[in-house]
Amino acid sequence: MTLKLTLKPRVPVRAKISSIGTYVPPKLLTNADLEKMVATNDQWIMERTGIRERHIVEKGVATSDLALEAARICLAKRGIDASEVEVIIVATVTPDMFFPSTACLVQDKLGAKGAWGFDLSAACSGFPYALQVGAKLVESGAHKKVLVIGADVMSSVIDYTDRTTCVIFGDGAGAVLLEPCEPGEVGLVDYYHEIDGSGAPSLNMPGGGSLHPSTAETVANKMHFVHQDGQAVYKFAVRKMAEAAESILTRNGLIGADLDLFIPHQANKRIILSTAERLGLPEECVVINIDRYGNTTAATIPLAMQTAIDEGRLQKGSLVLLAAVGAGFTIGATLLQWEMN
Repeated sequence: MTLKLTLKPRVPVRAKISSIGTYVPPKLLTNADLEKMVATNDQWIMERTGIRERHIVEKGVATSDLALEAARICLAKRGIDASEVEVIIVATVTPDMFFPSTACLVQDKLGAKGAWGFDLSAACSGFPYALQVGAKLVESGAHKKVLVIGADVMSSVIDYTDRTTCVIFGDGAGAVLLEPCEPGEVGLVDYYHEIDGSGAPSLNMPGGGSLHPSTAETVANKMHFVHQDGQAVYKFAVRKMAEAAESILTRNGLIGADLDLFIPHQANKRIILSTAERLGLPEECVVINIDRYGNTTAATIPLAMQTAIDEGRLQKGSLVLLAAVGAGFTIGATLLQWEMN
């Protein structure tokens, strides 16, 4: 679909995604594997989540390692050296350590001399949040090459005796390069972000921070694993992902039928399809790859972007909507025109 967008002259420079790279560890954890670990089965998992398998790191592989691989692929596709990267933003809730930031570790491993950067914590909404921060750095004219990475090793914070969480999450990373648009290009159009901190008890990892520093007691009480009230999270996500998507479309004088592609956070297939139905989108306009990767938190949207590219569904000029809901609660939606050939 070719749609002429009416853009307000908000900024002298617009930002676009000029390259993408994704990476998942080779080790698979299938539903059949989980059947041997916890009281569950393939039918139960598929019906409730849509997940068939997920990728899991080997022991000793950290978030920075996955982020590094995705970044290398991204820069190689663009044909530039890491020394040209000016900023690195890593969206993650599973940093290698509290400090230094994972962005520092990636910068060093990548050899991005002279770059500055930081981590951003917004759970499953981390990638769209980081995308907008990076875009504003480009739009301001301060920088011309910003590397935005969504990466998580969720297996490091999952209790594999808890069937309510261990069936959901996987590990992965995705990186995009943001650069200024060329004349005639549109790039990132608009965003809608929101947080609702009242949802914090419904999805969190209670141990390890300043409130509950790591002790033998916090470890014994499994406070360093993800804790989730699945029903509360599901109800919130179904409602807010659709509301965020509708809000950003309405603000830009659009409806769901105007979109070429909807790329949602891959948390649960039922949430995705519910949102698509509310927007009036047929399933062929929705990218779903949760069956292959599970919920990789900040990595799901770039992984889904790559899936759309591989399937020939994401092409230059495509009008795309991204949307996510995550722990916090965090809500994010991004409207963009795809500018990569």
